[in-house]
Amino acid sequence: MAPKSRQGARQGSRELPSALLPLGGDLPVATGFQFIVDNHPIGVFREVSGLQVTLQTEEIAEGGQNAFVHQVPGRMTWEPIIFRRGLTNGDALFQWFYDCSGEGFAAKGDKVHRSTGSIVALTMSGRWLRAWDLIDAFPVRWTGPQFGSEKLEPLEEELEIIHHGFRARTLANRQQQQLPQ
Repeated sequence: MAPKSRQGARQGSRELPSALLPLGGDLPVATGFQFIVDNHPIGVFREVSGLQVTLQTEEIAEGGQNAFVHQVPGRMTWEPIIFRRGLTNGDALFQWFYDCSGEGFAAKGDKVHRSTGSIVALTMSGRWLRAWDLIDAFPVRWTGPQFGSEKLEPLEEELEIIHHGFRARTLANRQQQQLPQ
């Protein structure tokens, strides 16, 4: 088998399009995940879960058809996204919470301020691998560190957000972007 290239790889006598290859030719490894809300960096997280969509189906039993039941697509449901990271000095996360609740909510005429959020998978060197743009996102829960003087564990925080869906973006074919210094 011929070696992989940026344009594609040979499989048997066929050339595979680069869109079918893993990013960069090998399986990428992400060492962190930057979260950006309305073009404002919230922070880098070590773990992200909930990037999932489910297409519900409805069953329709057709009279006289006893061999199967029709399955038709229904609504899409999007799981909440949960971010975990070590405690940081930044206040951008709390500012976003403020804008979506309490006085920030009241200042916007008691309307929920939904934002566009982006989750960016990062390499160890800070290079962007891929991004997922969350539609109409807002925070619903923050959990601070659990304190205990006998514990020798890092202080961590957790953020949960909800959204109305996402779009994936491949960044490998663009000029490589990196975290701001």
